[in-house]
Amino acid sequence: MTQEAQTQEALAQNENTATLDGRIAVVTGAGTGIGAATARTLAARGARVALLGRRIDKLFTVAEEFDGLAIATDVSDPRAVAAAFEEVTRRIGAPDLVVANAGAMLAAPFDDADRDEWRRMLDVNVMGVLDTARAAIPGLRAAAADGRSADLVLISSIGAHIVLPTYAVYTATKAAVSHLTRTLRAELGPNGIRVRAIEPGMTESDLGHDMTYPGSKEFLAGFAVQNPPIPASAIAEAVAWSVSLPAAVNAASIEVLPTAQG
Repeated sequence: MTQEAQTQEALAQNENTATLDGRIAVVTGAGTGIGAATARTLAARGARVALLGRRIDKLFTVAEEFDGLAIATDVSDPRAVAAAFEEVTRRIGAPDLVVANAGAMLAAPFDDADRDEWRRMLDVNVMGVLDTARAAIPGLRAAAADGRSADLVLISSIGAHIVLPTYAVYTATKAAVSHLTRTLRAELGPNGIRVRAIEPGMTESDLGHDMTYPGSKEFLAGFAVQNPPIPASAIAEAVAWSVSLPAAVNAASIEVLPTAQG
């Protein structure tokens, strides 16, 4: 049995059966990878799910599996993010569960990197998360005021805590997300809003598929050989478990890694 098959079997055996009936979820970057797996898992637990992302064809493919709402959204455009949340609220209700997953990973030596790629990562990984979080707050506040669970989940990375040569800017953006989570917990927690960071290690996804610096994709492929990635469904299970906890309990930060990665 392959490692992926073993992981999938273990996840199935330990499946969290807590229901998310009645909850309205938004997942960004939901067309592929962790975002798509999270959307599927939340829907399977009973949530109504809106899928946001740039590639509408991929969003529709996933959304059709469970009658989800697909909205083409570039999270680097704050107006598009605000408009998407307004559409979600109008069509299926105010979201009480938001997963800010959209991300960009573009590796290159610091002194030879394309500054436009730095800007892309900052716009998506930092500003996109900030704008998603701010657009989410009205719905989260309303849910918390009603005594219901209100969850803001930020997908960071183990890269926020480790040194990866040629990934300086990417890991800096993820460190920003992890620290933002800690600060927002202190700011929003007293209002009943749970904020948490999920920090994946090597995970199957297309993150980095658009890297252009010579040798960057080969380095990533070699790293994956040394640290075989876990399926995106493993991260989705962590998200689903965390949002299924009693409203008074917050799993504040969760690292989900391949066992071999440590």
